[in-house]
Amino acid sequence: MIKFVGAFDTVDALPNTQFPEYAFVGRSNVGKSSLINAIVGAAVARTSNTPGRTQTLNLFNLNDRAMIVDLPGYGYARVSRADALRWLGRLEKYLISRRQLRRLFILIDSRIGARDADLDLMDFCDAHGIPYQIVYTKKDKRVREKSQIILSHENHQAMIADVLETSAEKKTGLESLRATIGIK
Repeated sequence: MIKFVGAFDTVDALPNTQFPEYAFVGRSNVGKSSLINAIVGAAVARTSNTPGRTQTLNLFNLNDRAMIVDLPGYGYARVSRADALRWLGRLEKYLISRRQLRRLFILIDSRIGARDADLDLMDFCDAHGIPYQIVYTKKDKRVREKSQIILSHENHQAMIADVLETSAEKKTGLESLRATIGIK
């Protein structure tokens, strides 16, 4: 059973729990909320076709065993520069200070590939020893861009070696994510 805990504007407002946290982040419109819903098997995270709808740190409790965190997207949302910088500062504070964080899942649209904002986040995680895993989304869609950067853990010391490929729509590639989080 998954329960929505709340939407938090700041890292300091997050509840201090003993549960491990698994956070999902990616460029706006990458399908974070859809993937979370597919993983847990319920429509708990709000989805939208409009980039930038997730603007808070959204926390979900999984059977009092783990927490899922739906983080705001980055890179494409039509928001003011001030808001974008505030969101980035909040993301960095969450990643550095949240002792409960066990893994950050960096979602990348498989049709587009990694962009500078994704690579910058990976470099930040590498520099701060924050374990992360790359998850390609929308694998059921046609690939549009042929020249995509190949991501490898050999170049990123904090990156988990297994790169995952998923489709929230087709419900494929979810087993490894569920196993990591502890969902049966």
